[in-house]
Amino acid sequence: MTNRIGEIMLEPLLGSKSSERVLIFIQARDQGYATEIARFFEADLYAIQKQLDKLEFGGVLVSRKVGRTRIFTFNPRYPFLKELKNLLEKAILFYPAEVKERLIMNRRRPRRSHKPL
Repeated sequence: MTNRIGEIMLEPLLGSKSSERVLIFIQARDQGYATEIARFFEADLYAIQKQLDKLEFGGVLVSRKVGRTRIFTFNPRYPFLKELKNLLEKAILFYPAEVKERLIMNRRRPRRSHKPL
């Protein structure tokens, strides 16, 4: 099973592509918000929001407000967090190189002018 952006490997285990996308994104970047995740995977925003809410309700994720944006991270008290992160880390290894590179590149602010690349 593949999609435009990368391999979908955990969908049968997690129940949906959106769930895998959310967890993979947060594993790679430590945090994320719905619009950012949806844009990265070229996915439906509503589906991503629904999964974020479901994972927060289940205790896997926690959120905090930064301005008007809800930022999601892993819940450090989730009892299977270590095992989940290990599984996600292994899944990331099987994504295509260009997707891994984009996923791990976590640029949140503009580059200073005249700074070399």
